[in-house]
Amino acid sequence: MRKFLCIMILLALGSTGAWSQRSDFRRGNREFRAGEYDKADVDYRKGLLKDSTSVAGRYNLANNLYRQGNMDEAARQMDSVPEDSVLRWNFAPAFFFNRGNIAIAQEDWNKAVECYIKCLQLTPDDIAAKENYTFARYHIQNQDQNQNQDQNQDNQDQNKDQNENDQQQDQNQPQDQNQDQDKKDSAGEKKRPVEISPQQAQQLLQAIQEKEKQTQEKVDEKKAAALKSRQKEKNW
Repeated sequence: MRKFLCIMILLALGSTGAWSQRSDFRRGNREFRAGEYDKADVDYRKGLLKDSTSVAGRYNLANNLYRQGNMDEAARQMDSVPEDSVLRWNFAPAFFFNRGNIAIAQEDWNKAVECYIKCLQLTPDDIAAKENYTFARYHIQNQDQNQNQDQNQDNQDQNKDQNENDQQQDQNQPQDQNQDQDKKDSAGEKKRPVEISPQQAQQLLQAIQEKEKQTQEKVDEKKAAALKSRQKEKNW
C-alpha cells in the first residue's frame, strides 16, 4: 500500500494578523521539510492560535504529528475540521487520503475505508487511494473471519462442556437404571448417533486455522511490501 505525507499551508487572505500567521506557517513548513518536527509543531500551533479556523493549519499540524508518531492527536486535529470546510479547498482529496492513512496506523479499518471513499469521490483515478481502500477492506474482512472463528470455538467449547456433563451424569446414574436403558436400546429404541469427539473436532479446527494463517501471512507479506512508501507531499 502506498503512503504519502502531504503538508499544506494555506495562507490567510485577510488583513488582520495575516502576515504574522503566514510567517508562522511558512517557518513551520521549512522546519517540517528539514525534519525538525518539534520546532514545526511549535510554529504550526502559533499560527493556529492566531486563526483557529485555518483548515490548512490543522492539516499541517496533523501531518507533523503523524511524522512524530502521535496518531491519536493527529486524528483529533483533522477530525476537528468540519467536512464542509475541507471541501472548500483543492487539497480536500489529500486531506481525506492522509486521514485514512492515520486511521490505518491506528488499525481503525472502518474509518480508513470511509476516508478513502471520500477521497475517491473527489479523485476517482487516484491509484494510491484505491490500493489503500482495498488494503483496509481486506483487514475488515479478515476481522470478520476471525470473529466467526472465535464464535465457532466458543460453541465447540460449550458443546465439549455439555458432553462432559452428560457423561458425568451417566456415570452417576444407579446401576439398575443403566441396565434398564440397555434393555430399552436392545428392544429397538433409537440410540444416540455416533458423534465426532471434542478432541477430534479441536484437531480439525486447528488444522483449518493453521491453513488459513499460512494463507493470511502470504497476503500480509505482499501488503507489507507496499507500505514502505510515504504519504502525499505538497506544500501550500
